[in-house]
Amino acid sequence: KKYSVPLGKHILVQETDDIPAGEKITDGPINPHDILRIKGTSAVQEYLVNEIQDVYRLQGVKINDKHIEVIVGQMLQKIRIVSPGDTKFLEEDIVDRVEFIEENGKILNMVFIEDKGNSKFKNTQLITSTKLRETNADLKKKDKKPIVARDAEPATFEHVLLGITQAALSTESFISAASFQETTKVLANAAIEAKKDILGGLKENVVMGHLIPAGTGLKKYGKILLKSEITVPEESQEKEVSAS
Repeated sequence: KKYSVPLGKHILVQETDDIPAGEKITDGPINPHDILRIKGTSAVQEYLVNEIQDVYRLQGVKINDKHIEVIVGQMLQKIRIVSPGDTKFLEEDIVDRVEFIEENGKILNMVFIEDKGNSKFKNTQLITSTKLRETNADLKKKDKKPIVARDAEPATFEHVLLGITQAALSTESFISAASFQETTKVLANAAIEAKKDILGGLKENVVMGHLIPAGTGLKKYGKILLKSEITVPEESQEKEVSAS
């Protein structure tokens, strides 16, 4: 395969060299989106952390990797739907990774009705495999047309690398997004869509003046009553008796 090299770029490889996918063949920076597409999320995370750390090291500043990794992790939190399958998603939707896993999990043991037969269900409806077997057994006993169904098809996705601004604005919490940038736009869109904010993160709880959901601020600690038991040493009790 032939690759075009821009003028002024130095080639870093030699003829007959074995080059793994995603390796640099010229000097200069690499597009992180290309690394993500070819080598995956771990490689692009490592690349971004190292590049950011290099900037700070030149200034003599030491920062622990974990602080940068948290930010990079949020930049990779969203995914793009390639094929929605039988889920509620649409093609090219940008959704949260956790939401995607939950939605695919819902249809894991479900079937897609292609022909409802003489059942009460509707075509294109999703039902459980157990419900399908029970319904078809009843229909066969009554000599009625059974349901024709196939296994529900899960959605497929590809990873997406968002910029810091876009990652902050695409969070599930509109309060968190509004406190970052484009406040009027974010609040207007939230009002139009009648969004609800469950205040599940740190930032939105700080904005609202609530305890953050971490440590003793978690809901499970909210109803705990603290009691202190004061024990009087025996020596002090004897002194009180002798004094009286």
